[in-house]
Amino acid sequence: MRTIGIDVKAPKDKCEDKVCPFHGTQKVRGKIMEVEVIKKNVSKTATVQFEHFHYISKYERYEKRKSKLKVHNPPCIDANIGDKVVIGETKPISKTKHFVILEVIKK
Repeated sequence: MRTIGIDVKAPKDKCEDKVCPFHGTQKVRGKIMEVEVIKKNVSKTATVQFEHFHYISKYERYEKRKSKLKVHNPPCIDANIGDKVVIGETKPISKTKHFVILEVIKK
């Protein structure tokens, strides 16, 4: 297992996934966010949702918006629906996946 340069706990399980940042060759760079898992697929993919604020200049106020992202869910981490997780940006894994789950904070 290698260190990824980010202050997260390494998983206890071991995996043979080449896209796993701990056991494979994938490097984490760019954004790191705390999000919630809303959907889990069989193909090592999860969908996460996060809220952000968008400024509306006409009313000089902010509004809450929600966004969804597809992320890679390595077998050694295996996050489930409803978990709070830390995700990190990587190089593109597929057409829609550019993030990988690094740690499960709260089950």
